[in-house]
Amino acid sequence: MAAPGLRQTRRIKRALSDANTESPVRDFVSARAALADLAVHTLSEAPKLSAAEQIVTLTVPAGDVGVFDWLWAQQTGPKLYWSGRDDGIEVAAVGVADLQTSAVSEEPAVLWERLSLLSDSGPETRYYGGMRFDPSRETGAGWAEFGSHRFVLPRFELRREGGESILVFNLVLPRDAGQCERIMWEVENLRAPEAHREESLPAPTDRMDLPDAAGWRANVETALAAFEEGSLEKVVLARQAGLFFDEDLDPLLLIEQLKARTPGCFHFYFEPEDGVAFLGASPERLYRREDRSIKSEAVAGTRPRGESAADDDELGQELLSSAKDLAEHSYVRVSIEEKLGALCEVLEVDGRASEMKLARGRHLVSRVRGTLREGVMDTDVLRALHPTPAVGGYPREEAIQVIREAEAFDRGWYAGPVGWVGSDAAEFAVGIRSGLARGRELALFSGAGIVSGSVPDEEWAEIEHKIGDFTRVFGLEPAHARS
Repeated sequence: MAAPGLRQTRRIKRALSDANTESPVRDFVSARAALADLAVHTLSEAPKLSAAEQIVTLTVPAGDVGVFDWLWAQQTGPKLYWSGRDDGIEVAAVGVADLQTSAVSEEPAVLWERLSLLSDSGPETRYYGGMRFDPSRETGAGWAEFGSHRFVLPRFELRREGGESILVFNLVLPRDAGQCERIMWEVENLRAPEAHREESLPAPTDRMDLPDAAGWRANVETALAAFEEGSLEKVVLARQAGLFFDEDLDPLLLIEQLKARTPGCFHFYFEPEDGVAFLGASPERLYRREDRSIKSEAVAGTRPRGESAADDDELGQELLSSAKDLAEHSYVRVSIEEKLGALCEVLEVDGRASEMKLARGRHLVSRVRGTLREGVMDTDVLRALHPTPAVGGYPREEAIQVIREAEAFDRGWYAGPVGWVGSDAAEFAVGIRSGLARGRELALFSGAGIVSGSVPDEEWAEIEHKIGDFTRVFGLEPAHARS
C-alpha cells in the first residue's frame, strides 16, 4: 500500500526543486513535501495501532503563505474559513476527514461522543461548523446543503498567526489506512497559493426585501401589541435582503473583502458545495471555552459611529444613557447570567454595560466569565445559551413563536452558533451580519431587537446600517424604508 504514496512523495519533491518562484509558493511546496513524508510514515504504521478509531493530526511549518491565496487555489471542497475576533489566528480548510451532520432536528450527539475520544489527538484537532437558528422549523430550499447541523474535521487546514502559517493534515485511523493511494493523491493535489486572482465583484442588478417596508411595519406592530398584552417583553425580528447579479458571485472573494472592511469581528465562511456559502462578519461571541474556563457576553443596543470625534462621543453617550437600549440589553445580560449560572461553579458578570466599538457601529456589551462545573459539555452550553435574547427574544419560547409566525423566510444558519470545537477548547460566534450566497443570488440577513417603544422605521434603518458592511462592498448605500 505504501509504494504509490512514496512515488507521489518523490514527485512532490521534484516539484520543489523546480519551484523557482515566489517565496510563499516555495514555502508551501516544501511544506507539502514534508507533509507527504509524514503521511506515508503514519499510514504505514497504522496497522500496528489499536483497532479503535482515533484521529491523528499532523502539522508542518508552511512559512509565509496567505490563507485566502491558498484557499482560492484549491480545486476540491468543501471549503471553510474562520478567524477569531481577538486571537489573531486565521484558518482556511478544504476536504473532509470526518463529517458529523444531520438533515433533521437533532443535536450533534455523535460529535460530542467523538470529541471525548480526542484527548490523544492534541489541541490542533478541531471540528468546524454551525447549527440552524431554529431546528424545529422546516428547512428552506436554500439551506438544504447545510443540514440541521454540520461539523467538519477538514482533511487539510492552513492556519496563520503572526505572519507564519502551518499546514495541518487530519487522518482518521484505521479508516484512512485502507485508502493510502487516495490519501496521497489528495496530498499531491494540494495546490500552491495563487497570487494573481480576480479582485472585483459584480454589481447587483436588483434587490428584493422580505418583508418589504409595509410588511416590516406590520411585523413590528404585531410585536408591540404582544408587549401590551404582557405575553412578550422582547423579540428580535429579522429581514432578508436579496441581491441579484448577472453573473455568478464569488463568495470567497466576498468574505475576503468583507473581512478587510470589518475589523474587530469574527469572520466565517462555510462552503459545503461549490458556489454555495454561508459567510459573515459577526461582532458577537456566543462563548469561548478553554478547559473549564468560559467567557461569554451580552451584546444588544446599537448606534452608528460618528463622522467626527465630537459626533462619535455624542453617539456613544446617547447609547450608554438610552433607556430603551439599556432595557433591551438587560434582557440579554440577565438571561445569559441565568443560563450560564446553572452550569458554572463561579460566574462573574459586568455590573454595567460598556461600549463595543466597531469600524462603522457600536453596541452595548456586558462581559461574562466563569468556571464550568465538572462534567458540563459544549452541548450543554450550546443548549443553554442559544438562542440568546440578542437574536431571539425574551421570554425565549414566546419570542421564537412570534418569529415563526412573522418571518416568511427560513433563517437557516443565520443567528445560529458558528465556530469550532475541540477536546480542550471551543469557540462559537453568533452567526449574525451574514449572508447566503448561491450562484447569482446573495441573501443578506440582519435583525433588530423590538421592545416597547420601538419605532418601525427606526428599526428598519438599524438593519440597513447592519447590512451596510455587505452592501458597501458592492458600492451600495443603505436603503430607506418605502411603502
